[in-house]
Amino acid sequence: MKKHYISGLILSLLVAVAAIAFVPGAAAGETPGTGTAIGQPVADFTLPDPDGKTHSFASLKGKNGTLFIFIATRCPVSNGYNERMEKVWQDYRARGINVVGINANSTETAADVKTHAAEKGLTFQILKDDGKVADQLGAAVTPEAYLIDASGKLVYHGRIDNSIKGDAIISTDLRDAIDSMLAGKPIAKTEAKAFGCSIKRGK
Repeated sequence: MKKHYISGLILSLLVAVAAIAFVPGAAAGETPGTGTAIGQPVADFTLPDPDGKTHSFASLKGKNGTLFIFIATRCPVSNGYNERMEKVWQDYRARGINVVGINANSTETAADVKTHAAEKGLTFQILKDDGKVADQLGAAVTPEAYLIDASGKLVYHGRIDNSIKGDAIISTDLRDAIDSMLAGKPIAKTEAKAFGCSIKRGK
């Protein structure tokens, strides 16, 4: 009797472990709750610009890569990087890199985004996200950068550089990643923790 009880208990434990190990939707390469992983393809999506025109990821791809940067209109950290973000766009656009800003703050409207871009001299495309793309990529703060290669795979994620203060920069992480990618070399640092203001997601 005792032997049958123990056997039944062992079987129950094995079933429980198997149930925990199998999570629906967690296919190979996916990282539930953490966004797109380095080396994985970025799934297509569609977002509107401040004027309401929709753009797909496929239509935004640059010839040699695409850079998405989550930005904000009111975040002092994001605003501290406005000139540097614009400079990245100006420096790499002719080299086949398309730079796209994404505003995912529920507290900032499309009109806010349009006015902010005009006032700050941001000439790269900026899209308005309701949070779905921020969730897809795993974005948490502004500014936060995602570099995607020509094949559509994420190759760098994180900060633009190490300091909001221009005279304290000692690590140009994003530019280093772009330069390595364009040169066909391995990216030495594929992730560098982003810092800034938290993205204000809607309920």
